[in-house]
Amino acid sequence: MTHLARPDVDVDLAERVAAHVDVDRLIARVQEVCRIPSILGEEGPLAAHLVAMMAEAGFSEPHEQPVLPDRPNALGHLDFGPGRTVVFTGHMDTKPVSHGWTRTEPFSGEIIDGAVYGHGIMDMKAALVCQIAAMEAVRDSGIPVTGRLAMAAVSDHMGDQLGSIKYFEEYDADLCVLGELSDNEIFLGHRGRYYYDIHVRGISAHTCHKPLAVNANMLAAHAIIELDASHLEPQLEEWVTSLFGTETFMAPGRVYGGLPPGGPSMIPDECVIRVDCRPQPGVSLEEVRAEIDRCLVKAKEREPRFEAEVVLADVKSGYLAEPEAEVTDLMRRAVRSVRGAEPDLQVAGWLGDTASFGDRIPTIIFGPGGEPVYCPDEHLSIDDIVEATRVYAAFAAYALTTGSTEESR
Repeated sequence: MTHLARPDVDVDLAERVAAHVDVDRLIARVQEVCRIPSILGEEGPLAAHLVAMMAEAGFSEPHEQPVLPDRPNALGHLDFGPGRTVVFTGHMDTKPVSHGWTRTEPFSGEIIDGAVYGHGIMDMKAALVCQIAAMEAVRDSGIPVTGRLAMAAVSDHMGDQLGSIKYFEEYDADLCVLGELSDNEIFLGHRGRYYYDIHVRGISAHTCHKPLAVNANMLAAHAIIELDASHLEPQLEEWVTSLFGTETFMAPGRVYGGLPPGGPSMIPDECVIRVDCRPQPGVSLEEVRAEIDRCLVKAKEREPRFEAEVVLADVKSGYLAEPEAEVTDLMRRAVRSVRGAEPDLQVAGWLGDTASFGDRIPTIIFGPGGEPVYCPDEHLSIDDIVEATRVYAAFAAYALTTGSTEESR
């Protein structure tokens, strides 16, 4: 359902909640989280810090939700009486630190020229703090809201998304905002990720007996060439291709063959190609598998000795919210009221945690920070951090304002 709220009412609510965003405390908290390493597998200290932050802010039941050993989620909520639940969520884990930092140290949280510097600040430590601060602002504004605002900072996003899976197994929600980096624009969704492993078989022999061998690496090379040349364009609705483009990207991303350096030598009889497929929402496994099979037939035409087994290794679905969905409309209203301009609707090429829960929970993606990410001297402007917080607060206010559904029709 689309809600057509009065712009003057929207702006008034947005300004009322924005007035309760403590900018100095917000930026200090962002600096704090930048100083806590949380590389994938090491999320525990940041989870504990966020739980303590929510406790200090007066959240209800701030706690760590067990996910993996020493890698919990950080949860808390604010209750405003009966009503629906709006979840703010994002991941705590980051990739490893990039080499080449020069302006400051990766975990300094230093402010330079109006921006906070820190590894992972854009993906997505700052957004977690912005979400917590926005929830506080809604509460402190005293506007008549009803329902629940929940915070779920999750672990293992860059692994198997077990943090998000665990949270939404145990908790339900009516609407959700994923704080992935969108450069403070509205992202309707993202591509999926299908991993296929192609096991290529050869015949092993000592290198001195090369005529007796069939080198699996050599066989795999023919498949790699064909897979890399793939240009799959499945049939999709025009509005989907207008957002994502026509091609399902597919690449032989990793190759495992032969024995490791430093050990014995032999011509390998097995090589595994991991094919990384990034389909648009709506592209089936069968369509991607058919394209892989076509490439492997071409590889066998190139080299008749080519033989392989294909194994589906992992599936993460794409996600796409409808442009007319309520969750989209609420975020459009929030951005419009804070920024004073009509926002664009965009999509991402990366994979979000919505792959694990978006089929059940209407979700919109919005967060500070954009490409390039995970680079030396990663930083985020204070202006973008403040704007994101105000947008989150406005979204929550519109979603939970008493009578908003009737008044905004």
